[in-house]
Amino acid sequence: MDHVSDSKIFNRTDRSVLNIWWWTVDRWTMVAIFTLLLIGGFMSLSISGATGGRIGLDTFYLARHHLIMIPAAVIILLFFSLMTLRQLFWLSCIVLIGMIFLAALTPLIGTEIKGARRWIRLVGFSLQPSEFIKPAFALVAAWLLSHQPSPLKNWKGFLSSWGGSFLLYGLIIFLLIRQPDLGMAFVVSLTWFSQLFFAGLHRFWILIVLVGGVVGLLAAYTFLPHVAARVDRFLNPESGDNFQVNQSLAAFANGGLYGKGPGEGTVKRSIPDAHSDFVFAVIGEELGLIVCVFVVGIYCFIFLRGMSRLLRESSLFILLATSGILLSFTLQAMINIASAINLIPTKGMTLPFISYGGSSMLAVSMAMGMFLSLTRQRPGQIEGLP
Repeated sequence: MDHVSDSKIFNRTDRSVLNIWWWTVDRWTMVAIFTLLLIGGFMSLSISGATGGRIGLDTFYLARHHLIMIPAAVIILLFFSLMTLRQLFWLSCIVLIGMIFLAALTPLIGTEIKGARRWIRLVGFSLQPSEFIKPAFALVAAWLLSHQPSPLKNWKGFLSSWGGSFLLYGLIIFLLIRQPDLGMAFVVSLTWFSQLFFAGLHRFWILIVLVGGVVGLLAAYTFLPHVAARVDRFLNPESGDNFQVNQSLAAFANGGLYGKGPGEGTVKRSIPDAHSDFVFAVIGEELGLIVCVFVVGIYCFIFLRGMSRLLRESSLFILLATSGILLSFTLQAMINIASAINLIPTKGMTLPFISYGGSSMLAVSMAMGMFLSLTRQRPGQIEGLP
């Protein structure tokens, strides 16, 4: 009996990789992520019959596909969270290069859906490269921006670090606009701008970047008809078709405080994107306001807990990479929720870990696996980077 404690699976004296990971990873954030996965799996069972039948699929197709993705997502999450900083950096470089190549091919050979080419078929799987570009770019950009020599003393080094980040950002935005995917471009831009701010960019250049962002938004409204149409419908609901938004708002009204009950909602039978962009409306109708607040609270918890861990961080690379990934994740969730309750113009963006979508699920799992690796406790040492 005296040796029982020594035989425990996660013994603090055990120096194995798995045991060290267990005692250094943020387990509360993992609990929050697994809670979102459970909610997503539950909602897929509720939505699959009504939505799948309407779009010509068998009753359990969406649920089956989503539930298959959950174990894959968990494996990816754990795989990336076990990595060292060096391994994380090099794998992010490989993912970013590969996904930029696929994103360049997507407008040429990708599948067109609702006037945009964002998906490409690979070995029977529909892949959205831009979903994987987000976390990989956040980490690579963090590495480039954390190497910030003085432009007066080492202009070549300055151009290869900060200049490399600017060029990489420009290439990614160009590829996203070609598809077009303005929502993803917005998230990538805001994430990168925040990294520039944390990296100590001079106020003058921050102002230039902000002006450039405003000019970009005005240009999108002026030259992209579908962007203008969505903004116009948001500002003046009578100017166009707002069927999905109106149905979404009606769903929240029908659900009330406690909801109509699991599977009892009707909005999923009429909204085309009930399984993806408007899954939050289904939650509101079937599970009620209390569960909606709970879901929002989980996303807020992940964000606030992540930021609280960064307050103790001394490595600029970890600070920039973690803040970029965390902001991208939170922005995606808030954009989806805000669209569902008509706080912003509608944007086709999934609710992380809950919405249906293989690319989104796997990419978000990769991002949060990176986040868990970056925020692991590393007392007294920072693993070297190339």
